[in-house]
Order: sequence, then structure tokens, then C-alpha cells
Amino acid sequence: MRRILRHLVIDTFCLYLVSAVASGISFGNGFTTLILAGIAITCVSLFAKPVINILLLPINLITFGLFRWVASSFVIYITSLLIPAFKISYFHFSGFSSKWIDIPVLNFEGFLAYVAFSFLFSIISSFIYWLIK
Repeated sequence: MRRILRHLVIDTFCLYLVSAVASGISFGNGFTTLILAGIAITCVSLFAKPVINILLLPINLITFGLFRWVASSFVIYITSLLIPAFKISYFHFSGFSSKWIDIPVLNFEGFLAYVAFSFLFSIISSFIYWLIK
């Protein structure tokens, strides 16, 4: 039970951070939709993601694990189907520039928006899980 609660808190927090970093995610009812989307992402990740990973196993083996973000994209897509107020219409990252690194402006629509949000979501959640460990 503690594991599920930890996943719920981390997934909800990561969803909030992803919406703060890039635009294109809309929460229709605000905080309530954010909590419901976090619950849905946690449930879909725990129950449906293993099935999705097994179905995509041959492609995942060929790409040496780089196809994992597509499975995470399906999780976010299923969540957007389950929670009608949670919508992803596009992905827009304004870019980042510093003395050491320059990240250009990124714009995606459709399925690539889901892939971009799942990539950003997985980077942030992996970092948080690494911090907790």
C-alpha cells in the first residue's frame, strides 16, 4: 500500500512539473483534475503498462529499450481517455539557454506530443525516484 501511495504522490507531482515546464497539457477543473489524472496514471502504470510492454517487447528489443517512451505515451493517452478534463493538445517547450547548454524551442502535435510529454515525465520521475533511493 505504501508503494502505491508513493507512486501516486510522485506521479502527481511529476505531472504538475511537466505541465509547468512545457505547455500543452490542460486540466479542465484545475487541481481536482490534476489529482484524478495522477490517480489514473498510477493505476494505468501499475496495471496496463506491463501488458503494453509485453506487446511492444519485440520492437523494444530491436531498439535496445528506446521504445519504452512509446509505452509511456500509451499510458498518458489512456489516462486522457479516462479523465475527460485532462487533455494534451500540443507540446511546446520554450527552450533553454545557458553558458554550457542550449536546448532549442520544440513544438509537437498529435502522437508526438504524447511521446514528448512521456519523455519529459519519465526523466523527471526517474530523477525523483533516484533522489528517494
